[in-house]
Amino acid sequence: MSGEKRAVFKQWLANGKASLQPLTFPQRELWEASPVTVADTANHICCLIQLQGVITHEACEAALQRVVERQEVLRLSFLPGKERPMQMIRQSSEANFRFRELSSRQGREEAIEELAKEICSKPFDSVQGPLYRVEVLRRSTDDHVLVFAIHHAIADGWTLGVFVRDLCIAYLKGLAGLREGLSPLPLTYSEWGAAERAFWHEAELKRHAEFWKSNLAGSRRLWNSLEGPETASGAPHRLISHIPATVADAAQKLARVTGTTFFSTLLAAFQVTLFRWTGEEDVLVGTPVANRTTHAARETMGYFAGIVPLRGHVDPVRPFSEEVSAVHQATVSSFANAMPFAELVQALGDLPVPGHNPIFEVRFALQNHPVPDVALHGLSARLRMRSTGTARFHLGCEITAVEDGLEVAWLFRPNLFPVVEIENLSYIFKAVLADACCSPQNRIAALMTQKR
Repeated sequence: MSGEKRAVFKQWLANGKASLQPLTFPQRELWEASPVTVADTANHICCLIQLQGVITHEACEAALQRVVERQEVLRLSFLPGKERPMQMIRQSSEANFRFRELSSRQGREEAIEELAKEICSKPFDSVQGPLYRVEVLRRSTDDHVLVFAIHHAIADGWTLGVFVRDLCIAYLKGLAGLREGLSPLPLTYSEWGAAERAFWHEAELKRHAEFWKSNLAGSRRLWNSLEGPETASGAPHRLISHIPATVADAAQKLARVTGTTFFSTLLAAFQVTLFRWTGEEDVLVGTPVANRTTHAARETMGYFAGIVPLRGHVDPVRPFSEEVSAVHQATVSSFANAMPFAELVQALGDLPVPGHNPIFEVRFALQNHPVPDVALHGLSARLRMRSTGTARFHLGCEITAVEDGLEVAWLFRPNLFPVVEIENLSYIFKAVLADACCSPQNRIAALMTQKR
């Protein structure tokens, strides 16, 4: 950081134009427990939102400005510190917005996708900020695509839904001629961070750490052969598969019959799939948790999410229904003892290795906070695509409920896993889930014994 820039920031802090706050626990995870550097563009979260309706450049920019005034993370950057960076929150900031008129060639789907990749892959200046950008691509008078890119240090999956809702409300207020801004947040991101720091005092961290030292004792990596400092660099590739509604319904029914949850049923099938794929009966994955336990937190943009290790012991002679119950019990216990991941890594002494995530390499998620479709007064907004900034894992499985079943997004590194191998993994998962949920009394060893 230049001396001139440092002097400007000091003046802002002195006259109250900005304030400093410590990193939140999730932010510390990015700096201290991730194999991917914070500056890596793979930490960018990006979504494309289809906008239908007659909209204008000025009205869009004004609406975004209202959202910036309400959500402090859109005015946030990071100042280097002696031990770790600090959040710098500005009192005011201009919206980072661009409006593009597209030609007919640029408006084609493939061209839109390329433009979005270009927009989302531009690095952010973490010191100067802002750590987001919004571009509206106009294809016709009433057909637009909004591209929203934001750094993972100030956002999670839930944040996308909050952003879409706030932006649409702000736009409609502008159309109605209302000059007042959006209502103040009941809980700002920095207030949430302060409350978390107060809760996670030393004794509380130690109590939770004891559970994990016992729970994770003797756990092993799924792949000891995946080595190299560049393993986790760059954005992962994405493969989409689909599970039909009949199988999804059978999984829901099995969850009800066993007194478990849909999540536990899907996780059990996923762990069996990894057992089939790797031959390892001891399967350890990580899953995100929203960390938005109060209604107030659900209105706030920011990086709230934590990640919890989930360890499963696949017993080939056990019926799948019993496997689901065992997975559910282990999951409930793990969630009850969840703690900040960076603190967990420190307590276990599992120091980050370049290119490898601490503790586990696989991420499993059931997306239960989708970006909502909005349809109000001649304006509709619908999510088209998103990438979630989960760059530090070798393999990810993200499941989202859709109208005709389940969409499964496989995130993987092509330098580690050929596409054909991920396609086979997807096939195994679909077959295991179908077999297991239709015949849950069958032993795991009898489920989907043949690869495609």
